Amino acid sequence: MENVVLIIHLLLALGLVGVVLLQRSEGGGLGMGGGGGGGGVMSGRSAATALGKLTWVLAVAFFCTSLTLTIIAAQKSAGASVVDRLGTSSSEGVPAEPISQGLPSGDALLPPSQGDDTPLVPLVPSAD
Repeated sequence: MENVVLIIHLLLALGLVGVVLLQRSEGGGLGMGGGGGGGGVMSGRSAATALGKLTWVLAVAFFCTSLTLTIIAAQKSAGASVVDRLGTSSSEGVPAEPISQGLPSGDALLPPSQGDDTPLVPLVPSAD
């Protein structure tokens, strides 16, 4: 079911892009500057062309498939939480705690204190 809705959603997206690109440009943002009272977004009159109606139909259908996909995804993940999955360990023999091989302890990562005579190690190796 999800795959069918997803394919319809993708076809609607491609169709919506195509229909918008086919429409005549009014020039300027939001239909302003189109000249001659062509029925832009900001005017009282709007041209009800076939492409305009098709754009609205595709946009509403795209919105509906978006909501449908969101509802399907929410129903699939309703019983599982990310936090619940973090506490479980896999049964494939992988240990639950990370292994710190060759990593310094937490104290070695702190800067030396005032009375410490430990020499500082340069972060960048010398060119010698």
